[in-house]
Amino acid sequence: MLSNEQIAEIKKQVINQIDATFSADKKEFAKQQIQAMTNEQFEEFLRQNQLIQKEQNLQQKCIFCSIAKGEVKSYKIDENEDAVAVLEINPISKAHVLIIPKKHVSSEQIPESILTLTKKISQKIKEKFNPREVSLFSSTLFGHQVINILPIYKDENQNSERKPAKPEELLEIQNQLITGSQKNKKPQNKPDEPKELEVIKKSKPETLKDIKTPKRIP
Repeated sequence: MLSNEQIAEIKKQVINQIDATFSADKKEFAKQQIQAMTNEQFEEFLRQNQLIQKEQNLQQKCIFCSIAKGEVKSYKIDENEDAVAVLEINPISKAHVLIIPKKHVSSEQIPESILTLTKKISQKIKEKFNPREVSLFSSTLFGHQVINILPIYKDENQNSERKPAKPEELLEIQNQLITGSQKNKKPQNKPDEPKELEVIKKSKPETLKDIKTPKRIP
């Protein structure tokens, strides 16, 4: 296990490497992701990318693959067979969500199921947080294509400043997005109640003479 000092030094080295090799449009996003990782997340990231040795041989993975598989802690909102929706821990705005495919895919190969999940989460954000609009943009880091769902309340955009969110804030947003859409749903049997009452009314005898009573047994 690395010490805090070792992790801080390695983070600097990784960030310097990002500065030297990443394009301008991806550099800031990559640096912020590294800076936002906890020590445990960063050490796991180093191991999975074979930047430090581990006693057991692990398949090389990126941080997003680890999140999608539940190997790294995240604030999950929803998922389907092809992707998982989690809160961005370093968001641009409140309820900034990442749609992470469970496999590496290019923008031309994104399955329809991932787009469906994106629309579903976008609608939840609109209903619960009432942003002016919801913007979608993709980013690629460590070879993994990710869809960003960005609520816009003022003039936020994908190049706006990102700020680390507190765990309690993320947990509250997670709970709102998971449970919020259920609160407004009416019980499924409610629309049928008038029909059931109508059937019962029609089935009643019109007069007391029509009611057959059992024979009295002395």
